[in-house]
Amino acid sequence: MTHFDVVIIGAGLSGIGAAWRLQRQRPHDTYTILEARDAIGGTWDLFRYPGVRSDSDMYTLSYPFRPWREPESLASGEKIRTYIEETAAEAGITRHIRFGSRVTTADWSSAQARWTLRTARGETVTATFLYACAGYYSYAEGYLPDFPGRGEFQGRLVHPQAWPSDLDHSGKRVVIIGSGATAVTLVPEMAKDAQHVTMLQRSPSYVIPLGNRDVLADLARRILPPKAANRVARAKNILVTQLFYQLARKRPKQVRWILQGLAGRFLRNPGYVQEHFKPRYDPWDQRLCVVPDGDLFRAITSGRASVVTDHVDTFVPEGIRLRSGKVLEADVVVSATGLTLLPIGGVEIGVDGVPVKLGEQAAYRGLMLSGVPNLAFCIGYVNASWTLRADLSHRYVLKLLDHMAKNGHAVATPTRPTGTGAPLLDLSSGYVQRALDTFPRQGDRDPWLVRQNYLRDVVATPRADVTQDMTFTPRTAPVLPSTEVV
Repeated sequence: MTHFDVVIIGAGLSGIGAAWRLQRQRPHDTYTILEARDAIGGTWDLFRYPGVRSDSDMYTLSYPFRPWREPESLASGEKIRTYIEETAAEAGITRHIRFGSRVTTADWSSAQARWTLRTARGETVTATFLYACAGYYSYAEGYLPDFPGRGEFQGRLVHPQAWPSDLDHSGKRVVIIGSGATAVTLVPEMAKDAQHVTMLQRSPSYVIPLGNRDVLADLARRILPPKAANRVARAKNILVTQLFYQLARKRPKQVRWILQGLAGRFLRNPGYVQEHFKPRYDPWDQRLCVVPDGDLFRAITSGRASVVTDHVDTFVPEGIRLRSGKVLEADVVVSATGLTLLPIGGVEIGVDGVPVKLGEQAAYRGLMLSGVPNLAFCIGYVNASWTLRADLSHRYVLKLLDHMAKNGHAVATPTRPTGTGAPLLDLSSGYVQRALDTFPRQGDRDPWLVRQNYLRDVVATPRADVTQDMTFTPRTAPVLPSTEVV
């Protein structure tokens, strides 16, 4: 087939979840998944650095329709990848995936009321509705600053997104540049075999230790059926996470005190905490870094790892010279310096021959674009598990498709709002700030606002009016070219 009712871009956690919902709720719709890579898993297939794992609990990161049965609450990348693969296989989704099909362009024709998608290897596929579940960062490369003197370094410089399979760090001096989720994962894992690991950070991040076993989940599993036990653990973790986030936004000083106190309990060195674990920003201005069972702190107290807070002045043959003048000697340097954000998988979108500039559009309910017909995209929360919002998005898209089918509509186009508001991604992290202009913005009122509040969304989204600020075109009427895209 070359034409489908729905085309999903991406066979990662979001894409497989979308396909599961689609074929369950609309079994007669034809669909395919166009996956750029040669495997299922998305993020969890791409990242292969040591210790890669979730930083959200698996009771909320897993699908609500397929309980997480493993003992860990914070799971390894390999286990998450296997979970996604098994979900696709059990539901018969795998046969719908076209691997090695990276979508480069997507063009909407109002005359035909359909999308035409072209892939990097020359395929052409058409679709009535397009659902982009490709995440929001570039799979081609991560962010690597142009460090001075990089070519002088005689050791090995790697980025976690392109981890070399032949890298052996055993017995070597390792410097990891960064203080985000990737860095705090790498440090304790690499410290197991390295001579020493140094985490070099420009400024501290908030680090929160969490147990890798969920006590309530373990208890619920002993007394309840699997699905019921998973619901209990899921509900508890959602509630705790959301309440903690709200507390952090309303009482940042108290939450700052709590987080530094937790670090102090492990490190037992107030001066070390003040120097290396006291960020300048408020909690949740950036994502918190989760460390299972405090493994980062344990690596530091054991002497296998340490933290240096300073700036890179230049690379030198033996390592990195800091602005303070100190030289960190290294055999291996890992640049855990973040992602390169790329909305909608980098697909170039056009409507009736007019390119769509994503940075100039407004996001309708955080999942459609003003003036762009029959297109949805999926992004998760910044303050909770990705899947929580992704699954709500899937359900909303299906509700819209049901409405269109019931009322004989061929096209649904969000109407441009009168004003624009905050950025779509509300984080001060460098990787987000570097890409703000490439992402659509929020509007200044509902349904153009994106609230980072699952407890509110889980009630409001299923009841949302799909006709609000939406223009529909009947199947029998001629479809006029859109004039709303700039």
